[in-house]
Amino acid sequence: MEIKYENVSYVYNPKTALKKVALKDINLVIQDSQINALIGTSGSGKTTLIELLNSLLVPTKGKVIVDKDIIANKGYIKNINQLRRKVGIVFQFPEEQFFNLTVKKEIEFGLLSFNYRTNELDKRVSDALKMVGLDDSYLERDPFKLSNGEQRKVAIASILVFNPKIIVFDEPTIGLDYDSKKNLIKLIRMLKNRYNKTIIIISHDIDFIHNISDYVILLDKGNLILTGSKYDTLANPAVLKEFNIPMPKVVEFSYKVLKKKGIKMGYRDDVNDLLKDIYRYAK
Repeated sequence: MEIKYENVSYVYNPKTALKKVALKDINLVIQDSQINALIGTSGSGKTTLIELLNSLLVPTKGKVIVDKDIIANKGYIKNINQLRRKVGIVFQFPEEQFFNLTVKKEIEFGLLSFNYRTNELDKRVSDALKMVGLDDSYLERDPFKLSNGEQRKVAIASILVFNPKIIVFDEPTIGLDYDSKKNLIKLIRMLKNRYNKTIIIISHDIDFIHNISDYVILLDKGNLILTGSKYDTLANPAVLKEFNIPMPKVVEFSYKVLKKKGIKMGYRDDVNDLLKDIYRYAK
């Protein structure tokens, strides 16, 4: 499914003293069926970029293409629900948006909004729960009384239930402990590998991004700085330093080993892979 930004700019409050340029002439292709990470300091335009994907915002200039839908300032989307069924967004602190008293009602709300047949609801809700590692015993539980990790899973299930091709995660690791983060990584990889989803992740957790992403997109003050594989982008210390992005710990360690010991270890996704390399060199 094509996702393309063509000469996209967005300006908040364009005719007031509060005018703010959030995006400037963005030309970008999101990699299909891959895990794409958006990085950049606060105010760089990351959230604005994804809110254009399902017409929560409309470009001030240019157009966003999602499959056959074109989102433009003077354009017209015939069926906005159809577009939003393609793009599911799990917002930062999604559990704060809960308003139903049971997990079942929370998850099925999206299906009812999109007018799915009522005889499909129960199976879809149950299947969505299973995808995030929860079972039917959660259906009648109060979502407000679940753990942070369980609440995040329910929020993700409420998106998965209508089976979008594109899934956006906005700061998904905030508030999660180590085990919950590991489970989230496993889930996102499953969505890509088993279900062929296109994943977009916004996060300041650079170690999480390095672990999970295939491609990285760097924004700064509304400008697109660079795109590329995570090995091309996150292993570029000069660029990361210039735009105030911390270097992933695994990459930083590899650079220190190269500098002090002259050993080129290469770049690994996580610490466990790095430890295997260290053991191999130590033998």
